[in-house]
Amino acid sequence: MRTRIAHGLAVFFCVAGLGAAQGNSGSAHDRGSPASKPKPATKSTLVKKRTRPYQAGTASWYGTYFQGRETASGEPYDMYDLTAAHPTLPLGTYVKVTNLRNGRAVVVRVNDRGPVVDGRIIDLSYQAARALHMEHQGIQQVRLDLVNEPQTVAMLRPVARLQ
Repeated sequence: MRTRIAHGLAVFFCVAGLGAAQGNSGSAHDRGSPASKPKPATKSTLVKKRTRPYQAGTASWYGTYFQGRETASGEPYDMYDLTAAHPTLPLGTYVKVTNLRNGRAVVVRVNDRGPVVDGRIIDLSYQAARALHMEHQGIQQVRLDLVNEPQTVAMLRPVARLQ
């Protein structure tokens, strides 16, 4: 009878030892945090937060015809600056414009009013249109996202030719 109990206890401890070996290896201290327990996955950790766009619609661009003319902000239009015309956003607002066809994006500064064509939400400078690869299409579907305070905005300028 004692041998049966001894064998039963031996089998029990072997099974219990194998079950423990399949768990996490190492002590909690070796994993970096003494009291760390794995957190269950929640919906917020599985799905990235998506921000709603400020606006989505058709964008167009304007170029040489307006070069040097005064904008609504009072500065001359420069088709090689990353600027845009928007009917309602305050002048000086920075907007991230994303081309929905190819995913390219650029940050522009609103310095003019427009577009004057119905159904369009923004007019981009020629340089902004080039950055989005839409200079040949003329119009494109875009998404607008407001940029609170840009840390750094890269401005593209043409390089002066050496003669």
